[in-house]
Amino acid sequence: MATQFGEKIRELRTKQNMLLRQLASKLDVDTSIISKVERGDRQLKKEQIPLLAEILQADKEDLLMLWLADQLYNVIEGEPMGDEALKSVSKKIKKAK
Repeated sequence: MATQFGEKIRELRTKQNMLLRQLASKLDVDTSIISKVERGDRQLKKEQIPLLAEILQADKEDLLMLWLADQLYNVIEGEPMGDEALKSVSKKIKKAK
């Protein structure tokens, strides 16, 4: 299943007419990894996102937000109380600010 992060990466890459292998080379990873990221079968490491943002001329914060959203989704997917748990975490974060 495609992820928000993977879809955004594909969108940014194709807008620049960049091939999978070109992006993979710039990130120093195998082409299959980028393909899997775009399909939602794999996640990049958080540490790779700033370089990815630079390469794709994208906002680093936007990419980090999508990456994190996908991480959260993977944890709560299929959980009956997932939505309530997210609301609880959101309240906790707001109180901490």
